[in-house]
Amino acid sequence: MNFRVHSLLYFGTGITFIVLETFHIIYPGLIVKALIIPILIWLYLRFTKGETNGFHRIIITALVFSWIGDVTLQLTQFNEMFFMVGLGSFLIAQLLYVIAFFTTKGQNVLFFRKVYLVVPPVLFGVLILWLLSDGLGDMKLPVTVYTIVILTMVLAAINRKAKVNPQSFQLVLIGAVIFVISDSLIAINKFTQAFELARVAIMSAYITAQYLIALGCLKQYNLTLDK
Repeated sequence: MNFRVHSLLYFGTGITFIVLETFHIIYPGLIVKALIIPILIWLYLRFTKGETNGFHRIIITALVFSWIGDVTLQLTQFNEMFFMVGLGSFLIAQLLYVIAFFTTKGQNVLFFRKVYLVVPPVLFGVLILWLLSDGLGDMKLPVTVYTIVILTMVLAAINRKAKVNPQSFQLVLIGAVIFVISDSLIAINKFTQAFELARVAIMSAYITAQYLIALGCLKQYNLTLDK
């Protein structure tokens, strides 16, 4: 099974979940959602076979925690306590992405050459927290911490610019930005203003973000993806 077929299986599963979610088909939707990230992990393992290193192990672990977050956030419809478990799981996943991106060997452009690139993510973080502030209540601290961490992940993705090939850099950065958009939509829908087709927008962005990050990490090592 080549890379294209793996990718179609991944996105096909994601689209299937979105359809089930749209029509409020709860239990099949839960099962299908639980398959999305494992398919991406399978894809990642399939194309790093024989070349797994510390970087790849961190990325795979981040995907495992993302999967835990996926499942527990879906269970929030049954019990709200699962939201904190999901948030914590994604927090760990984001921290692992930060570690993987920042520890990649090479020149750190953010700290020595292009410090101004820190400004847009910081401003976005301030804006989104301001928009959410009235509706956060007791969730203000955990949401603030998560916002800081995911924006640090974006900064870590930017910091890869002089460390990796252009294709890997662009894929991971675009994925990181889309990840922020997905999580921002979750926060707005939950704490500020619920909006129509929120789940479609959130999951479409999330599925795309995880795929681009994984693909960019594979491209970092110029792995052959046509086998």
